[in-house]
Amino acid sequence: MKIWIVLKVLSLITGVITLFMFFPLVLAFYDNGSDLNAFLFSILCSAAIGLILWFIGRTSGIKGRRDYKTIGIREGVGVVVFSWIIASGVGALPYYFSGVTSLYTDAFFETMSGFTTTGATILTDIEAAPRGILLWRALTHLMGGMGIIVFSLAVMPFLGIGGMELFKAEVPGVTAEKLTPRLHDTAALLWKIYFLLVFAETLFLIFGGMNLFDAFTHSCSTIATGGFSTKNNSIAYFNSAYIEWIIILFMFAAGINFSLYFLLIAGGRRTNLKVKFKSFIADEELRWYFKIVLLASIAITLSLILTGKFTGVIDTFRHAAFHVVSVITTTGFITHDYNLWPQVTRFIFVILMLCGACGGSTGGGCKVARFLLLGRQINTEAMRMIHPRAVLNTQFNKRPVARSIIDSANSFLMLYFMLLITGTLLVTAFNHPKLDLLTALTGVMTCLSNVGPGLNYLGPVENFAWLPSGVKWIFSLCMLAGRLELFAVLLLFLKGTWRR
Repeated sequence: MKIWIVLKVLSLITGVITLFMFFPLVLAFYDNGSDLNAFLFSILCSAAIGLILWFIGRTSGIKGRRDYKTIGIREGVGVVVFSWIIASGVGALPYYFSGVTSLYTDAFFETMSGFTTTGATILTDIEAAPRGILLWRALTHLMGGMGIIVFSLAVMPFLGIGGMELFKAEVPGVTAEKLTPRLHDTAALLWKIYFLLVFAETLFLIFGGMNLFDAFTHSCSTIATGGFSTKNNSIAYFNSAYIEWIIILFMFAAGINFSLYFLLIAGGRRTNLKVKFKSFIADEELRWYFKIVLLASIAITLSLILTGKFTGVIDTFRHAAFHVVSVITTTGFITHDYNLWPQVTRFIFVILMLCGACGGSTGGGCKVARFLLLGRQINTEAMRMIHPRAVLNTQFNKRPVARSIIDSANSFLMLYFMLLITGTLLVTAFNHPKLDLLTALTGVMTCLSNVGPGLNYLGPVENFAWLPSGVKWIFSLCMLAGRLELFAVLLLFLKGTWRR
């Protein structure tokens, strides 16, 4: 691995984070907030760290733009993983300097949760925080949702060919494909779609009575499937059916593979909209994603009505659908404490946490496509037992799936469960009175899947502030691993990654 290349690109990533800090700085100046000096100090420190990395990288070997094209898969993995770590490291400074938290561990946890769009928080009184801090929380979601690297590739096209390794290591989903011949155009197109969704939701929320600040911050959290809110009671604070339906719609939209949006909007100029839309809804993963949401919403609605938790069918379905979409897309918004709902509903939520949304979306989890491939593979193997001489293959979207993709999906699911077991074992070893098996298991799962709230003592109305510092670092690593699809982080611990 060429360390100097990694350091030089990390300096550029640090520069991007520093530039984004100017937005909450302006808001803090406008509000004359207590966080003004915090952002000034944070910008200075972040800029200094970026310059140090840049000088080390430059003196170590990188002299010009051509050197960026030598980025290989090892450098790509190193840049991606360490960029999220250093982004969280410098992004934690505003929390620490503003006094929102007195522990750097808590500040790092909050920032990692923001960038990985997990939405788990250590803030016990969100509404008491200055608006600049709340805007910074939303911006960490905004940057992390589509990915820091993807954003950098959109604004730094000189990374050139080598940047494809960064793209493959960062973009979530089963596969990462260039939608356009030029990588820079691909990244820019993804961000245009992303910002368009944020802008559209902001307008709809303003029409529903939200002020501009709340509408924008909640839109960032929704489209990034993050879940940070400006209110202690999350979406329940607004007590509006209109706002809940709008957020349901955009959470669901954020859970769809973004390449489908590209095909719908830009794919083939001579193709009419009707044909594009048919191709859009014909996607098997999208169809199963919709079926899972619908069936889970109906099941939870029936459970809530039969147990007397709610009475009105329409309102009950809205509450059920809101939390189903919030959990499966790993957003984490809430309107009720589903920790108090019937046991079967909570088990459904655990399944949804594990499942996640579509590949290529901003959502976390294992992704619907992987479970579809696993199911198809099981069916293929069963049919092979009945017809041993038949030539059978696993299909997805009416196309044969390469064996390498099936192996990758199966390996991911196996690795996910191994990390889930290992993480739960480590967390329960702390022997904390609140870290019972259910709390520890769902805590690790919610971090690996980037959901946010878990169950029991880490439920939707709880927070993560009471956790021991060691557990917070374990959860931070789980959030990073989940956001980067596990393998990117795993490669750092393999000897072969560091050998020539």
